[in-house]
Amino acid sequence: MTPLLSAFYLGSVEHYRLLAQHARVVIDIGEHYERQSYRTRTSILGPNGRQDLLVPITRISGSKMPMRSVGLSYAETWPQQHVHAIRSAYGQTPWFIHYIDEIEMVVLKKYERLVELDLATMRLGMKWLGLRTEVVVAEEYVAGSPMAVVSPPTVATDNRPPTTDNYADLRSSFHPKKILPPEITPVPSYPQVFADRHGFVPRLSIIDLVMNCGPEARSVLSLSMG
Repeated sequence: MTPLLSAFYLGSVEHYRLLAQHARVVIDIGEHYERQSYRTRTSILGPNGRQDLLVPITRISGSKMPMRSVGLSYAETWPQQHVHAIRSAYGQTPWFIHYIDEIEMVVLKKYERLVELDLATMRLGMKWLGLRTEVVVAEEYVAGSPMAVVSPPTVATDNRPPTTDNYADLRSSFHPKKILPPEITPVPSYPQVFADRHGFVPRLSIIDLVMNCGPEARSVLSLSMG
């Protein structure tokens, strides 16, 4: 089945394992925004251990918002803070100089909407790994309503409204504060720059994998696919 996912910021290694394993994924940006999820956070490994990078949004208190309409807040200098944290964490890794310029270009760019940032970081990770997975972005909530496709411009359909029955629905279960759902196999351990201090730390951003493993990053993902 096709994975049905929420948008994600600098996605985890498990996000990219899914992308590598499937020819197509659907990103639902018609769903309601949910706090403390991968939509606005990722984790890296610094000298003091796991560090969460959080993206602030603009919202009306108490109201539900579809992901496609969630704006970004630049009241704080979070893009610069995120880049500084990434530089501090991975400046001594073997592949730092190969990736940092693209990370800065994407993270420091100003976006109006959260989904624009999320999709830009997703495509960056796919580029690093050489993934050609078809990413279908659904503007409307997938269950029970016709799918409006943003990218790519066409999607195969048999004229039936899409429902969650067509997909492996991971929108709620794939969450940084929950155990991995059974549809997702954990990515195996790989070298990490601070492993001597913290041991192997799982479920980090794709940044951690590429900074430590470079061109071998995709092979690491493949090991978990059996």
